[in-house]
Amino acid sequence: MALNIFPTFATDYNMMKPFNVEDIRKDFPILSREVYNKPLVYLDNGASSQKPSVVIDGVKAYYENDNANIHRGVHHLSQMATDRYEQARETISKAINSKHTHEVIFTKGATESINLVAFSFGELLQKGDEILISHMEHHANIVPWQMLCERKGTVLKVIPMLENGTLDMAAFDSLLTEKTKLLAVVHVSNTLGTINPIEEMIQKAHQVGAKVLIDASQSIQHQRLDVQAINCDFLVFSGHKVFAPTGTGILYGKEDVLNAMPPYQGGGDMIDRVTFEKTTYNTLPHKFEAGTPHISGGIGLGLAFEYLNNIDFEGAMNHEKALLKYATEKLLTIDGLRIYGTADHKASTISFLIDGVHPFDVGVLLDKQGIAVRTGHHCTQPIMDFYGIPGTVRASFAFYNTFDEVDALHKALERAAGILR
Repeated sequence: MALNIFPTFATDYNMMKPFNVEDIRKDFPILSREVYNKPLVYLDNGASSQKPSVVIDGVKAYYENDNANIHRGVHHLSQMATDRYEQARETISKAINSKHTHEVIFTKGATESINLVAFSFGELLQKGDEILISHMEHHANIVPWQMLCERKGTVLKVIPMLENGTLDMAAFDSLLTEKTKLLAVVHVSNTLGTINPIEEMIQKAHQVGAKVLIDASQSIQHQRLDVQAINCDFLVFSGHKVFAPTGTGILYGKEDVLNAMPPYQGGGDMIDRVTFEKTTYNTLPHKFEAGTPHISGGIGLGLAFEYLNNIDFEGAMNHEKALLKYATEKLLTIDGLRIYGTADHKASTISFLIDGVHPFDVGVLLDKQGIAVRTGHHCTQPIMDFYGIPGTVRASFAFYNTFDEVDALHKALERAAGILR
């Protein structure tokens, strides 16, 4: 029975059904619920996406049928659980086109992935070496590097931002030198939606001998990423933003770079041989996966990518682009509303403020109308300081959102603005 619990999906994209948002919505049970007796309009996908039934059912099936620890057991359940977990790793490896499956490291999220690199790769750096980040980074891609600088005497430099929410690429060129050992940059800004020119940045960084880490937490769910094509050295993302369980994430790293790095944590499964005098370490990927992992979450992450393989992904992304255009035009009809982040190339995220109205108050009134948005600084306080604002209201869309939901947001915002003014 356990062998048939987990669904298999098509990988021949020519056989996929055309994108239909109403059909897609049926795959996500939570989208049919109500909040305050109103239909849920979920526009907080940048914080965490909803989960399709195949992921929910797959996690449940693991606990009902195959629950056991992995890698170290000879009994049937342990072998089944190990197979499921490693199958998920292979699925993700194929999805991002890593050269080797063992270049895919399971973590608890992008934050842990970045901290892993900051600690392990950071041990290879010397005093005076430079790390280059951007002004639009999430705090998770700022603080670990500050901690590394305090620990090792490395120097943190920041690529400035322009008023429209794009990076100052001329400044990037001047900041990038032979002292730069790592460029760590977000692919898509979680606050502004800006899509950064990572291919160009990676190429230029490699020309001065720097390694590159790409934070794909806000891009992996909006486009297909090929780590060999873009040639990044590291890529990180969180599972809960790509329709998978919380507490899951991925660090991709090139084999030679990962092999050169010391382990991040010590414990079970990351060892080869332990004595009181000396410990030798396991091979990739286990070298960086100490202890019992989030097994069900890892399986769920694999199933989320299988799900994405089974939908018309290109159609879904075109739908998101249309949603972004429509929502931008609708919101700009509201008197006094300003959008922060007006780059030509954006993902489906809109941050905004209404003149004279605090973003928290807007969020509360939208919630009472069944509309879920995010308010605050979105873990990007330097962006808020740049614009001189306390925070924004952020509506972030996924392919299961609809034009009717945009209309509902627009209507609710007009009502909220009227009340709060």
